[in-house]
Amino acid sequence: MNEGLEEMKKDILKKVLSKEAFERLGRIRLVKPEIASQLELYLIQLFQSGKIKSQISDDQLKAILERLSSRPKFKIIRK
Repeated sequence: MNEGLEEMKKDILKKVLSKEAFERLGRIRLVKPEIASQLELYLIQLFQSGKIKSQISDDQLKAILERLSSRPKFKIIRK
């Protein structure tokens, strides 16, 4: 069941990303899988909401990645 979901996710990403951007995402997945997952979810949400009008280039992917990584991180401290 999970394989079908992964396949669907991969198909959507191949549609919305240029070849270079898709390859970059693969390299990110090798080094930082948690960031790659976050990026994939974000791109799929954009696609499903109709906000992606054309393929995302490698430069656009870098800009999205920069925005995602610059979000403030919150740390919950329990006492």
